[in-house]
Amino acid sequence: MTINGGCRCGAVRYRIEAEPLFTRHCWCRDCQYISAGAGTVNVFFPSEAVKVEGALADYASKAESGNQMHRHFCAACGTPIFTQSEARRHSIGVRAGSLDDPELGKPEMAIWTSSAPSWAVFAEGLPQEPKQPAPVKPKG
Repeated sequence: MTINGGCRCGAVRYRIEAEPLFTRHCWCRDCQYISAGAGTVNVFFPSEAVKVEGALADYASKAESGNQMHRHFCAACGTPIFTQSEARRHSIGVRAGSLDDPELGKPEMAIWTSSAPSWAVFAEGLPQEPKQPAPVKPKG
């Protein structure tokens, strides 16, 4: 499976040669800042399957979970593209809004729901975790 995506201005493009590992809608405060309020939807892939063309900027910070996080975005237009934890370098989160096919971004779980504002809307039947869940075990 080949998945493509990139930023709003086209300066960054990526290609992924893998199936998604899992998809989460994150409501941590950091993701609320990044999304301008509604949390972020992140589709995770094996890191080695992601090939990037174009200049990315990196914002590093310590998350509430205690993990050192890297949030990569287009250096030209600022579109959020990737998120990655130093504790889990084997996988990388792709911001669903940067996918050419946003249908691939259907969340399988909402996380950090304890940080969500009272007006947050969760899809019916979507599993929820109040904080950071345990790492996902590989499929198969």
